[in-house]
Amino acid sequence: MSIVMAFIMGGLICLVGQLIMDLTPYKVTPAHILVGFVTGGAILSALGFYGPLVKIGGAGATIPISGFGHNLAQGTLEAVQAKGLIGAFSGGVTAGAVGIAAAVIFGYVMAIIFNPRG
Repeated sequence: MSIVMAFIMGGLICLVGQLIMDLTPYKVTPAHILVGFVTGGAILSALGFYGPLVKIGGAGATIPISGFGHNLAQGTLEAVQAKGLIGAFSGGVTAGAVGIAAAVIFGYVMAIIFNPRG
C-alpha cells in the first residue's frame, strides 16, 4: 500500500506543477516551478504541513524537489534548536549535503560522458 501512496503523492505534486504551467496566464517555465516547489516545500515544512504529507506519501513526498525544500527547512530547524543562531546558516546545507553532492557529482560525470551539442 505504501508504494501506491507514494505513487499517488508524487503524481499529485507533478500534477500541480503541470497545471500551474498550463493554466496560468503568465509564461511559467520549469525553472519557475523548481524554485517555487523548493520554496513551497520549505514553507509548508516550517508551518508543519509537509510532515504529514511525508507520513502519508513517503518517498512520493520526499523525492520530488519540494521534498528538498522540506529537508532544508527541517535541517535548519533542528540546527537552530541545537546550535542557536549559527544553525540557521548551517543546518539546511548540512541536511541537504548528500543531495547537493550527488547533484554535483552526477552532473560532472554526465558532462564527461556525453558531448553537448549547441
